[in-house]
Amino acid sequence: MKLTVFGATGGIGKELVRQALTAGHEVTAVVRDPARLEVTGERLEVFRADVRDPEALRPAVAGRDAVLSGLGARKRADAGIATELTRSVLRAMDAEGVRRLLVVSAAPVGPEPADNPLLDRIVLAVIGRVLKDVYVDLTAMEAELAASATDWTSVRPPKLVDKPLTGSYRTVVGGSPRSGRTIARADVAHAMLAMVDDRSTVKQGVGVAY
Repeated sequence: MKLTVFGATGGIGKELVRQALTAGHEVTAVVRDPARLEVTGERLEVFRADVRDPEALRPAVAGRDAVLSGLGARKRADAGIATELTRSVLRAMDAEGVRRLLVVSAAPVGPEPADNPLLDRIVLAVIGRVLKDVYVDLTAMEAELAASATDWTSVRPPKLVDKPLTGSYRTVVGGSPRSGRTIARADVAHAMLAMVDDRSTVKQGVGVAY
């Protein structure tokens, strides 16, 4: 497949590029600073662009089978960026008639499992208060997805950790795994790539966790 990855220098973005190349896909990695992209490969195209400019993004998404985005706030002060940048990606995709889009959101944006233990409920409530602005941003981003013409999927992990790929995790379409507390960035990327052709995830939020 021909894939475009936004946020390719981030933790999940780099894994998306690396794993997609390993799987034999052609990958266009959209970056602001090519020097920050550590991944290389003969099927990799590095596309330098300002993600805030939809017109500049059109060549990066034209003719692609799917677009995957790891765009989002890396700290609380960046809240608002996920909605802004995803809106630009959506406009570029709409202009080029590209439909499939997968993005990274967060578990607290989706519904909490009805059978979640009390401790997990308390932890989620505390995290929700601390990172309120970030989750408001991601909620607005998902609203942009829902209003778009794309075949979108919002992947909602809990706390992200830097650990090797396991390929062993739980997914829940339209919900979140019970007591799902962590997942490696590499496994989030793995899940996203596995969902590209999974029609059951289209126009859905999908919880992923160990």
